[in-house]
Amino acid sequence: MSNMNRNNIQIMGDLLSATEFEGSNGIKVTTLIRKGNISHTRFKSFIENMTGSGLINKIEFDGHNTFVITDKGRMYLEKYKQFQNLTDSFGLEI
Repeated sequence: MSNMNRNNIQIMGDLLSATEFEGSNGIKVTTLIRKGNISHTRFKSFIENMTGSGLINKIEFDGHNTFVITDKGRMYLEKYKQFQNLTDSFGLEI
């Protein structure tokens, strides 16, 4: 799968994967933007959507934001990976 033309679903999958990888300590904004490979402007819209839908939680501490994946986010990520494996098995790109 090419990272050149990722769609919103793939970007959300990348952001959730990075957040899940950091575990209960959470992930800071700068790290999440870097690992998600998106601009700060696009990040803001994704993070609002993902926190609003309960896929990740925003924790504000000492003036900094940290993000932690929720159980709902883990469930979404698991289904996303299953769908990605299915499309890969047919030689399709999502």
